[in-house]
Amino acid sequence: MVPHLTTALNGPLLELEKRFLDAAPDIERWLRSQWQEHTPPFYGSVDLRNAGFKLAPIDMNLFPGGFNNLSADFMPLCVQAAMSAIEKICPNAKSLLLIPENHTRNQFYLQNVAQLVNIFRMTGLNIRIGTLIPDIQAPTPVELPNGQSLLLEPLVRSGNRLGLKDFDPCAILLNNDLSAGIPDILKNLDEQFVLPPVHAGWAMRRKSNHFAAYDEIADEFAQLIGIDPWRINPYFSVCKHIDFHGRQGEECLADSVNVVLALIRQKYQEYGIEETPFVIVKADAGTYGMGVMTVRSADEVIGLNRRQRNKMSVIKEGLNVSQVIIQEGVHTFERVEKDGKAGVAEPVVYMIDRFVVGGFYRVHGERGIDENLNAPGMHFEPLAFETCCSLPDCQQTPDAPPNRFYAYGVVARLALLAAALEIERTEPSEEAL
Repeated sequence: MVPHLTTALNGPLLELEKRFLDAAPDIERWLRSQWQEHTPPFYGSVDLRNAGFKLAPIDMNLFPGGFNNLSADFMPLCVQAAMSAIEKICPNAKSLLLIPENHTRNQFYLQNVAQLVNIFRMTGLNIRIGTLIPDIQAPTPVELPNGQSLLLEPLVRSGNRLGLKDFDPCAILLNNDLSAGIPDILKNLDEQFVLPPVHAGWAMRRKSNHFAAYDEIADEFAQLIGIDPWRINPYFSVCKHIDFHGRQGEECLADSVNVVLALIRQKYQEYGIEETPFVIVKADAGTYGMGVMTVRSADEVIGLNRRQRNKMSVIKEGLNVSQVIIQEGVHTFERVEKDGKAGVAEPVVYMIDRFVVGGFYRVHGERGIDENLNAPGMHFEPLAFETCCSLPDCQQTPDAPPNRFYAYGVVARLALLAAALEIERTEPSEEAL
């Protein structure tokens, strides 16, 4: 299943994809040199938007929860990449403790957990699941719709190590983004690897830090292959001390929207783009598409009504929003058709270690090309990628599936590299944890 680009502005993107193809040896060599200097996040997923004139990341998730949406064809890539990641961190590893989110009623998320268990078991690891849910005081089986089952077990802390009863793992894999904060039981685990580190969770992480690092990566990469970095990089700004209920920070928000929109208009004029510029205002921390709004004019953020303020003021775990990122909106001109129905789509690329291991399309039949697709009513197309994102075919046209997906994989890996810098630069002192 290959999406259709519905815009006539695919000429520039074809040119961008051709640049990626022509420079593929240089790109891979440059990325390889970067990974010699920086440690990639253990895993991650990147939401991309393909505007026809621009291909850019809009979000980077360091605790990806959709491995169940990947095609089964990608399983060998996942296992191989997981082996590489584990060998680098703990070559003699025999056991792994997986700590998931507390979503025991979310069957889709639990299927993701089951898929992670399958991947790491196939690497030769003994993997078990520890839960942060305080009500679970004994091993508790959870049945899945596909007939599989998961066994959730209470965590046991012993000094500076964390495990389960009669289970002392070599490493701890977090699939919990710590939106509600870092629990004491996860602090100061000096004798075990915690992957990703706890400061990569939303209790401490900020999207603006990530995109500040991405600015640097995009500039260097653009110079390498001779393109305008804007073609792969969204403008952004940040507003702090926001209180949507108290209407505090509206002036900062309006000013930032004006600044970013002006920058976009300048680029649209330069490239002869006739689309309407827009920005996405979203919480600087958090996920699940909460606290997000599309804005086309600064007037739209002045005097928000009660419903809008309620929507923007709270994110996952009921946390209040006090800081927002104003990010250049990137249109998506991709549509996926299935069973006679079409929906606006955006690619999501998954990585383990430094390797692209697959992806899918997030599709929403009721959202527009300038709206957030990570919202109720979305669905995933796990068979969307006919090929993986790492094998371009120079004998085919630039927009052939393997070449378009190679372009996706390149931009996703740039975001992964930015996340590596972000994690390095935001590492707190032991006292702070």
